[in-house]
Amino acid sequence: MATLRLGPLLRYADESSATIWVEASRPCTAEARCADGAGGQTRTFQVAGHHYALIPVTGLAPGTTTAYEVLLDGVRVWPLPDSPFPPSVIRTADDGVRGKEGDAFRVAFGSCRWAAPAAGEKDPVGADALDTLAARMAADPTGERPDVLLLLGDQVYADEVSHDTRDWLAARRDLSEPPGAEVADYEEYTHLYYESWLDPDVRWLLSTVPSCMIFDDHDVIDDWNTSAAWLADMRDTPWWRERLLSGLMSYWVHQHLGNLTPAELAADPLYAAVRESPDGTDVLRAFAARADTDPASVRWSYRRDFGRVRLLMVDSRAARVLEEGERSMLDPGAEAWVREQALTDPGSYDHLLIGTSLPWLLPHLVHDAEAWDEALCRGERGARWARFGEKLRRAADLEHWAAFTDSFTALADLIAEAGSGPEAPATVLVLSGDVHHAYAAEPTWPEDSRPDARVLQLTCSPVHNAIPLYIKVGFRLGWSGLGRALGRRFARHGRVPRPPVSWRRTGGPWFGNMLMTLTVRGRSARLRLDRAQGEKGVGARLETVMESELSA
Repeated sequence: MATLRLGPLLRYADESSATIWVEASRPCTAEARCADGAGGQTRTFQVAGHHYALIPVTGLAPGTTTAYEVLLDGVRVWPLPDSPFPPSVIRTADDGVRGKEGDAFRVAFGSCRWAAPAAGEKDPVGADALDTLAARMAADPTGERPDVLLLLGDQVYADEVSHDTRDWLAARRDLSEPPGAEVADYEEYTHLYYESWLDPDVRWLLSTVPSCMIFDDHDVIDDWNTSAAWLADMRDTPWWRERLLSGLMSYWVHQHLGNLTPAELAADPLYAAVRESPDGTDVLRAFAARADTDPASVRWSYRRDFGRVRLLMVDSRAARVLEEGERSMLDPGAEAWVREQALTDPGSYDHLLIGTSLPWLLPHLVHDAEAWDEALCRGERGARWARFGEKLRRAADLEHWAAFTDSFTALADLIAEAGSGPEAPATVLVLSGDVHHAYAAEPTWPEDSRPDARVLQLTCSPVHNAIPLYIKVGFRLGWSGLGRALGRRFARHGRVPRPPVSWRRTGGPWFGNMLMTLTVRGRSARLRLDRAQGEKGVGARLETVMESELSA
């Protein structure tokens, strides 16, 4: 008999359809049945000995909240027996116009989540914000809940595993051999997802709130695609190719598929080929190999429309151009796609959300240091400074948008263009994580190019992780007047021109395990930051530390 190994994850929902992701223990027919008679079923597909399904659910009524159950070969496997949680539900939009005047649409977002320890174990980094959100929702099933959850990178940590996972790896292979106590292959990646997504609270949360995801570096390795020299060094190691291919394959299965709409899935030749094959491993591995050798052949970025809220989730890792002098956060095809999606159908959306794991606007000192380092690495100060710049870039993680100066400027120009004119949205909001603190920053353009929309960088990280004291001090310095002055000295040394925009911090920095929630009503938007307090199972709660109106 087939059993449920992982999931269900509710990945997509609109006014009449949804998709639900599951992993089963063996080949079977996976089915979702809703209380109102809607549902759907599909056969599992196989990758590396694992069996997955993305169940299409159709026939849902608009504007409803409907409980569902999951069956494998006709046997109910979800909800779990004796579950302490309310039923998992699918909530549909009433007419596709979410966020219209008077009708709240909520987007919760954050990044960087270590798996929480098992119940009863002390958590070294404090309460998990996702666990705490789940507990709050379960305690009040009719209360406020996100309409979608955006997970902006580092859903799993391939290079920083828990003690339990280290022990599991040690029982499997010799950790004295590279890559040591890090993930080496597809099977080990699946263990990371089990550890993270089988957490009971998070499992229930992901079964009842739709989610959109994008990878960041730790989903593969710290500072993934920092530079061409970094990539060349990694390709010379004997274990890198298997790590990368396994990382891309497991990302496609566990995260990317659920990001796609039903129409996109139906048109996806890779999805069709994997499903049609008795074993899709070789097909998917060949795809990952092409993505490695020719990153421009794959687009991990995607668009989701929630009525009059448009989300562009932008891949800021795998789409990079790394050659010095030509560095770009996005290859030409990816950059053209982002522009097209942001600018098409002006007036059709009231809020443009640009999800990118790495912040566009950083603390001023950090921004200038990264732009200075990029100038050094391309030879602005000679070969010796270039060698120093490469060492510094890797040691200090200097590889955000600021370290791709042309891309930073191109994004500034695109935001100004999308946010200008009589059909401009009310807000253009860049949603990011990565940097293990939360803040809001507002850019200012020269008078002749200032957009009509309210533009903000909103950064929320981590969901569940830690940050050393010295880094907290560094980020506070980075936002200070002294930090700004130091940064300009770096920039002058590297002959770096001033950025096309200036910006100021309007909130933060805040530290801890956090989630931001954006609530949209018509052309109005409100932001709230909640921080997890206490310990799991011992009075853990979400405490609001900031609320702010973004537009009116």
